[in-house]
Amino acid sequence: MAPDVTSTGSPDPGPRTRRVGQPARLVWLAAGWILFGIGAIGVVVPGLPTTGPMLLALACFARGSERIHQWLLNHPVFGPPIHRWQKYRVISLRAKVTAVVMMLGSFVYVAWLSPLPQWAVIAIGCLIAIGMVVVLR
Repeated sequence: MAPDVTSTGSPDPGPRTRRVGQPARLVWLAAGWILFGIGAIGVVVPGLPTTGPMLLALACFARGSERIHQWLLNHPVFGPPIHRWQKYRVISLRAKVTAVVMMLGSFVYVAWLSPLPQWAVIAIGCLIAIGMVVVLR
């Protein structure tokens, strides 16, 4: 199979090494850091996802900065789950159990202790149920 060729006749370097202009690079970096922040906060805040934003941040960093991309892949906390996801497309059992317990705890708090109206509690319950289905799949 012949390699992809760009309009200049040179081989296409692929998505991870493709050069982007400076404005696009800055947009990718900004998006990556925003997603990284959401994922990092999700480590300690129940109900906020971690794996999805980290994977999206990794994709953004791959287009914005190879150095930061490698840093995230080799990060002692975030790197191993990303590698497991890339290699096996799985979330560890420990992460699944932690996520489900935190979601249930959050819902118990919202349902019994918060002053939210009933429609809001139901809406939050539906969102948590969707999150649980995603995590458990």
